[in-house]
Amino acid sequence: MLVDMHLHESTCSSDSKMTLEEIVATARERGLDAVCITDHDSMGLKETAERYSRETGFPIFVGVEYFSLWGDITAFGIDRFPDKRIPAQDFVDQVNAAGGFCVACHPFRNNNRGFEDHLWEIQGLHGVEVLNGSTDMEANRKALSICKARNMQMVGASDAHWTSQLGKYATMVPGEPKDLEEFVAALHKGGLKPAIYEEGKGYRIVDTF
Repeated sequence: MLVDMHLHESTCSSDSKMTLEEIVATARERGLDAVCITDHDSMGLKETAERYSRETGFPIFVGVEYFSLWGDITAFGIDRFPDKRIPAQDFVDQVNAAGGFCVACHPFRNNNRGFEDHLWEIQGLHGVEVLNGSTDMEANRKALSICKARNMQMVGASDAHWTSQLGKYATMVPGEPKDLEEFVAALHKGGLKPAIYEEGKGYRIVDTF
């Protein structure tokens, strides 16, 4: 299953220009099998997205992009998150205690919202965005190098705020999960592979770039 694992919808992310309807329509056009809504410090779209997913038959998995004291982390399979910034390790520990799955977002993007070299220190993190659509390729390559060295899961995601960005990168997730519980279980099984969208050709699975 090809999934864009990091998207922002306009209802709960004020910097996004995409509606839920536009996200699903564009994802289908580009050959994606599912999307993840990971709004900034919000899971407010969860009920609406799950209802729309049932209506359209298109899987939508809602997580959160949480801004920890070391930078952004996307997390799936949790019911709540801290209402203030806390250390990244504390948040990762909370996600693990809940049975969730967490990913370091754009760790080397030059905007003070990534882990940077703390990526070597964090324990219990499951994956790393080795392809982030709003991050330059040099920074993505550095993330890939550390991800491989630490044997974490490789994640591709667009981090889109506009439909033109959606699906630029994605992740091949084994299986065909239909709901969030199945999706989190699939993520924990591993075998994730990042993918690059090529206009007119579709997605190309990669393990280096």
